Amino acid sequence: MKIARFGCFADVLIIAFVLCSGRVSFASDSLQVGVAVEEITPPIGFPMAGYYHERLAEGTIDPLKAKAIVFRGGSVEAALVVCDLIGIATDLSQAVRQRASEKTGIPVSNIVISATHSHTAPDYMKELYLHLGKESQIPLRAAYIEKLMASLVNAIFKAQSSAKSSILECGSATQKPAVSFNRRSVMRDGSVRTWMSHDNPDVVRAAGPIDPDIELLTIRDETGQATCVLSNFALHLDTVGGMKWSADYPYFIEQSLRNSIGSNVVSIFATGCCGDINHVDPKSRERNKADFIGNSIGGSILQQLPTQKAVKEKTLVVKSRVVSLPLQEASKEEVASSVMILQSAQKKEKVEFLDHVTAHKKLMLDQFRHREPYANTVEHITWGLSRSLVGVGESIPVEVNVITIGHDVAIVCLPGEVFVELGLAIKQGSPFSTTMVVELSNCVETVYIPNRAAYAGGSYEVTNSAVKPGSGEILVETALSLLREAATDRSKAVNSKPN
Repeated sequence: MKIARFGCFADVLIIAFVLCSGRVSFASDSLQVGVAVEEITPPIGFPMAGYYHERLAEGTIDPLKAKAIVFRGGSVEAALVVCDLIGIATDLSQAVRQRASEKTGIPVSNIVISATHSHTAPDYMKELYLHLGKESQIPLRAAYIEKLMASLVNAIFKAQSSAKSSILECGSATQKPAVSFNRRSVMRDGSVRTWMSHDNPDVVRAAGPIDPDIELLTIRDETGQATCVLSNFALHLDTVGGMKWSADYPYFIEQSLRNSIGSNVVSIFATGCCGDINHVDPKSRERNKADFIGNSIGGSILQQLPTQKAVKEKTLVVKSRVVSLPLQEASKEEVASSVMILQSAQKKEKVEFLDHVTAHKKLMLDQFRHREPYANTVEHITWGLSRSLVGVGESIPVEVNVITIGHDVAIVCLPGEVFVELGLAIKQGSPFSTTMVVELSNCVETVYIPNRAAYAGGSYEVTNSAVKPGSGEILVETALSLLREAATDRSKAVNSKPN
């Protein structure tokens, strides 16, 4: 099915909603899988993401990639593209999914664009905003934006073209030694603080759990050779730093797998729900580096691969649903105050960090909530600019996507930086034995999505959330509803097959 181009995000949402019920393959033994990789490393001098000041890249440590996997079962197809980017702007998602759908026939709602959240990746959102608006910009930057969009579309097309009958195996590994830690701490005064050392006598305990499991799906060709390992683990990507491009620790996961399995195996790392998880052990002064983390996760995966379970029943079911998450406020007075704070920061005057974070968020909210924003947003911020979401109103429309294979495998894709508690809730309630929960899919503009209880504690992640309390629980409820629908549809499909 071909999807025509649409002039606004609302049109895409209508199509997504019409297609949200998904389709069901009735041929359980016909699943085909294709994988493709495209390089998306920007040129030197392009802005780098991850922080609240401009950084221009000075070189490359390791290349950035977009890695696509396409599943085809009967008349049903689904595509997941994982990119070495800090997030997926709605503008980028909308443009790429439309183009890819036109080129491949895969429905827009069956295509997911996800980000690993590398902080040594490009800050592309302003340049994309300018490019889509046909506004003046540096030619080198405009060329990269077009290359980025084309590369993601090409990755989907090549993966679809290479799809063939495959052997699938699934399971999970427990990550040891621990490389992920809850970065929020409960303090003696009842507040919650982020990035606190537990040497501090005012720290009572970690404010939440971690998810130690690595969910796995291995794709093998008909000879049994592994061609792709799709892994999913909840750990923030901010372990490199500096002014050079890097895919962060997932690069070392792939190197570890290739050294053991073969140089052609593709490692697709999909970031789990890690809005409150990072790599710094609050009980230690040592910080694990990207190579140690990646090699350690790679080792845990390799140890588990021989014991994975064969996926014998391969009915493919794809579901998606558009939900509205309530946005926080941005009054005229708050926007005016935020502009002053951002202007001070641009002059390199001292600004309190959380004040800076709040000011940036209020400018984002200003353009989302108001058809005629109080401020000229493009003058003050880079990431968070959006043409698709201008004037959407009191809530932001986002998608929850689910891809399931048989009764064994589910891939759940959520927007934003999602707290680990929410991902764990989806896993616990899922009727599928291996459930991957992938954050930062199709929309980053929500920024952090804490669980409801976390809003009471406050601190950085709550300050940097654009949505109201309860938004995370909406995502959990939607994901579980779609998973149960998929399980029901799969059972109907299997039972309707002739003996």
